[in-house]
Amino acid sequence: MKQQRQLRRREADETAELPADLPPLLRRLYASRGVRSARELERSVKGMLPWQQLSGIDNAVEILYNAFREGTRIIVVGDFDADGATSTALSVLGMRALGCDNISYLVPNRFEDGYGLSPEVVDQAKARGAQLIVTVDNGISSHAGVAHA
Repeated sequence: MKQQRQLRRREADETAELPADLPPLLRRLYASRGVRSARELERSVKGMLPWQQLSGIDNAVEILYNAFREGTRIIVVGDFDADGATSTALSVLGMRALGCDNISYLVPNRFEDGYGLSPEVVDQAKARGAQLIVTVDNGISSHAGVAHA
């Protein structure tokens, strides 16, 4: 039996206060996605959440600092979609630029390993010598993988 899919259309938010210089198509697209102001489109560093508000950031910095200093084998685990590949590459390149030489990456096969940090992905990282696993573009619900690590 053929599966039928039905698209749900969202109405554009007519009260959105988007920049007048945006092309009409982008205005409609943003408004239909719930973007209501130019501030929500701000993607520069000044528009980001202050790093001090990231939960656990002090602990994460200390762990990474010690790993760099001690030559700990770090494996960055990311997703293979566009933002996952980008965040994986940026993380590896950034850590190398900061002097981390013992770093590599792992991009699991979504069709074989599923999504996120699964126990199987942790085993793959360990088989590559991981002493520290850094995840990027992974969901926050990978409890089994975190427990396995």
